[in-house]
Amino acid sequence: MAFEPVTLAGDVVTLEPLRREHVSALATAAADGRLWELWYTSVPTREGMAADVDARLALQDAGAMLPFTVRRNDTGAVVGATTYCNVDVETPRLEIGYTWTAASAQRSGVNTESKLLLLGHAFEVLGCLAVEFRTHWHNTQSRTAIAALGAKQDGVLRNHRRQPDGSLRDTVVFSITDAEWPAVRNRLRHRLARHQA
Repeated sequence: MAFEPVTLAGDVVTLEPLRREHVSALATAAADGRLWELWYTSVPTREGMAADVDARLALQDAGAMLPFTVRRNDTGAVVGATTYCNVDVETPRLEIGYTWTAASAQRSGVNTESKLLLLGHAFEVLGCLAVEFRTHWHNTQSRTAIAALGAKQDGVLRNHRRQPDGSLRDTVVFSITDAEWPAVRNRLRHRLARHQA
């Protein structure tokens, strides 16, 4: 698996390798909807964005993460972030996670095409046998979106992780296998065509 920074471009979005220069634009995107106030997810504040970017880049340097900045093609605006993480090169498999999208870009085709690009690269270029998604039990919007991709729920990791406020998170795990990818790809292409119509 050639796990290295890559640009993934579609009609709606371009996923660029995360760079330190993206901090200001990412902070502006996170402020669109004040995403850091969502208690069931982890989006950095404007003040915390630089540290978050630095942490993601350090994980990239360690070979544990491949972070992307999400940019709309029509406006050129940065509207979020996403990553490949929890990489298992031997199997190979990985997780798509640490994803957030500015409020104004939600339900616009941005997330649909982002997932299409990420999954396509994972299965068709990196040769993954499975791609995983994880989310907080209480993040019903995320759970619904992941299931709508065609991912199957594998299970729930109870008391899986402590949140910044001290509460415990139950993590819902979903996955898509390589055998399921062609049907998932068709579903995503159909959804994207509806957004662009």
